Amino acid sequence: MHELPVTESILNIVLSHARGNNVRKIVRINLIVGELSDLEDEWIQRYFDYLSKDTIARDAKLNIIRAPVILKCDACANEFQVDIKQQKDIVCPECSNTSCSLVSGREYYIKDMEVQ
Repeated sequence: MHELPVTESILNIVLSHARGNNVRKIVRINLIVGELSDLEDEWIQRYFDYLSKDTIARDAKLNIIRAPVILKCDACANEFQVDIKQQKDIVCPECSNTSCSLVSGREYYIKDMEVQ
């Protein structure tokens, strides 16, 4: 259910940008959503369809691109991608340190939008 306020925020942002640029129709919105995010693509689109029905974003498609999980080793500063679903133990491939910080994977933002 937390997709609803996120989707409402997305709609408000794109409508604001559209008004400022004399856009007649929003066709597609490209979103970046981190792999660690628990936002579900299907529900984001459903809520968007409902919320946008009386706006210039009506029938716009959301293209959701999943951003990978990137960690940074606290010891050597090496950045590396991990598949959290496949890996149990996180180890830096450069120095074998197990202490790492999250760089990417939780974000969600609007990358761009296609308009008419």
